Amino acid sequence: MYKIAALTLALCIQGGAALAQAPVSESGAVNSPLEPADFERALTIGDRYGRLAVNVPDGLFWTNEGEEFIYRRTTHGRHEFILVNAATGEKRPAFDQVRLAAALNKASGQSYEPGDLPFTRFALTDDGRRLDFLIKQGRWSCSLASYACTYTSLDPAASHFRQLRYNYTPPAQNNPEERSPSPDGKWIAYIKNYNVFLRSKDGTQDVPLSWDGSEGDYYVFSTLSWSPDSRHIAAYRIRPGYKREVSYVNSSTTNQLQPEYSSTVYPKAGDVLPLPQPVLFDIASRRQITIDNALFPNPFQLSPLRWWEDSRGFTFEYNQRGHQLYRLVEVDGATGRARSLIDESSKTFVDYRPLVRNEQDTGKTFRYDIGDGKEIIWASERDGYEHLYLFDGRTGALENQITRGDWVVRAVDYVDPIKREIWFEASGMNPGEDPYFVHAYRIGFDGKGLTEVTPERGNHNIEMSPDGRYYVDLWSRTDVPPHMVLYRASDNAKLMQVETADISELLAAGWHPPVSFHSKGRDDKTDIWGVIHLPADFDPKKRYPVVEHIYAGPTGSSVPKSFSTSVEPLTQLGFIVVEIDGMGTNNRSRAFHDVTWKNLKDAGFPDRILWHKAAAAKFPWYDISNVGIFGASAGGQNAVGALLFHPEFYKVAVANSGCYDNRMNQMWWNELWMGWPVGIEYQQSSDVDNAYRLQGKLMLVVGEMDQNVDPSSTFQLADRLIKAGKDFEMVYVPGADHDAPGAYSERKLLDFFVRNILGQNPPNWNAIPLELPKNEPWRR
Repeated sequence: MYKIAALTLALCIQGGAALAQAPVSESGAVNSPLEPADFERALTIGDRYGRLAVNVPDGLFWTNEGEEFIYRRTTHGRHEFILVNAATGEKRPAFDQVRLAAALNKASGQSYEPGDLPFTRFALTDDGRRLDFLIKQGRWSCSLASYACTYTSLDPAASHFRQLRYNYTPPAQNNPEERSPSPDGKWIAYIKNYNVFLRSKDGTQDVPLSWDGSEGDYYVFSTLSWSPDSRHIAAYRIRPGYKREVSYVNSSTTNQLQPEYSSTVYPKAGDVLPLPQPVLFDIASRRQITIDNALFPNPFQLSPLRWWEDSRGFTFEYNQRGHQLYRLVEVDGATGRARSLIDESSKTFVDYRPLVRNEQDTGKTFRYDIGDGKEIIWASERDGYEHLYLFDGRTGALENQITRGDWVVRAVDYVDPIKREIWFEASGMNPGEDPYFVHAYRIGFDGKGLTEVTPERGNHNIEMSPDGRYYVDLWSRTDVPPHMVLYRASDNAKLMQVETADISELLAAGWHPPVSFHSKGRDDKTDIWGVIHLPADFDPKKRYPVVEHIYAGPTGSSVPKSFSTSVEPLTQLGFIVVEIDGMGTNNRSRAFHDVTWKNLKDAGFPDRILWHKAAAAKFPWYDISNVGIFGASAGGQNAVGALLFHPEFYKVAVANSGCYDNRMNQMWWNELWMGWPVGIEYQQSSDVDNAYRLQGKLMLVVGEMDQNVDPSSTFQLADRLIKAGKDFEMVYVPGADHDAPGAYSERKLLDFFVRNILGQNPPNWNAIPLELPKNEPWRR
């Protein structure tokens, strides 16, 4: 809790008389003076509201057996894990959280609370007698009999992801102890002197399979892939790319006086990438088979090698640099001949990231092999919307389009190759409904029998049991709390109302959901959707200044569709806060998404401005005379761009951790949306190169240890603003990672908008006791 003393309002002295004047905003509206208690409420309201909801479910997952599922339930801010038996309907705690917290604290030396355990998912192993989970990158295992916990290891997947998050070059490893056994158990493959070697099971033979590996072009152990019949092995030989590094100075460490210095590999747009080359080896003849790379000459990435079950060959997916071609390549296991099975091409970009259920961050690729590759289900936007297609896996010919229409597939939940049926999620199918609402459907491989299984108007996601017998539907809206229901898949019969959240206490405390609003975009045809977060103690007879919370990153859509107790802090200080999904963002048509290509500075602003004007025309309380905007990461770039490219509308901005020049930022993001090779479009969209255009009031926020966006991007923008004679404010947070999270940067944002939109001076925080949380989230 923030402790704020009372603040004495200053009196203006005019003509010898003391006159208390109400503050006047730059729009001319008279505002009630803000008190320190208002700021306290703004900084703590989210936590307070979060503790008023009861039985809010999330984090659903099935156990491996498929008879039981587990979810987390939040009540008054405390979390409990619940296990449900789908067959019997029995519902009970998944484990003793008090005992587990005590055991974990004893083993880790931490102080975890039973109602706030440091994980959201876990695995039940050893026939349900052990609980395995991750804390950060560490694996832990706890006995459910003795409640003794042990740290087992660093999670290889997490550490590998962290290592390769930006570094696309796997390291060279020469470790004979790291071995890959053949399926028949006769051979062990390993890497020695950068080459592939074989060792017999009895250790009497060591045989080199390759001779062409070297320090500058080496075989990578993690890519070794045996054919199921053990007659062949394939691997990638990799020529390293340019090793660009970003250096950091952690000025304010918690464990020593002197600063710490570190660096991370961080390829940027245009840098030289590693060159992977698949190589095939015949075990009996010890023969290396050359694979012609004509079908994959310029890879951004090649996917892991995947053998067919009958060992006739293997496949990999070729993501061409520039992201305008994505190709499924098959290599014959006997001859090494490569052929293209499926090509996905675009004049703009192919969003090669996996299609997953995530509103904020999802790609478009999906592949499911049927009958050992006899057929392949494939996702594509080739008709202008994300849909599913069925291909002949032997010839590559299209058999039929499975889903079709002016709507988009958002996830694939379950594929039943026996019934030849797909369970999937999609949005935009229901006329008159928010086109972002996700519903679940099933359909035959032949595209017939389309059936909706979640009719309630809202945002749904389902979790199928591993055997396809059951599914759980978790749905809500911003104005409807979550419902969790168990169904039988064969006939869609409702078996159990698992949870219904109770928000009566939340409503009694004054919480109200955001208001959904839509208007026509720049083409005067497409609906642009957003939400309006109303001020506390909203009075429709008053007028309120508007601040936009922006994230126009093309990775997803950012406007909330599901229930949440979160609150925009600015609403507690008399602001309207809005969120809008303009053109260029994800989860709509391909044409809607394409607006972003080589044009990140657009950020949907033509649609956003029209949306604001339509809201102002409809609602007399919606004041757009002095519009503010704020965002972080891509949203930081957008916030600065609002002042540079649309100063006639946006007047005040706070930009946090922005990638202000796409040539300074991580390669994958920027080459996907801005194209490759790096062209003039990068300069045209650069906030740095356009810094001279600044007219409004700007505050930059940057974290010293930002591992996502190179902090130099912010400093280069600041440098260019200074050289252009521009005035701005800057907040530098020592030790902070991406988004510079924490109460300090949040308070600076509130102060900036209060000062520059409401025309009020925030409290003198140096004179008022303000107790920040002891463990700031950015501290390393």
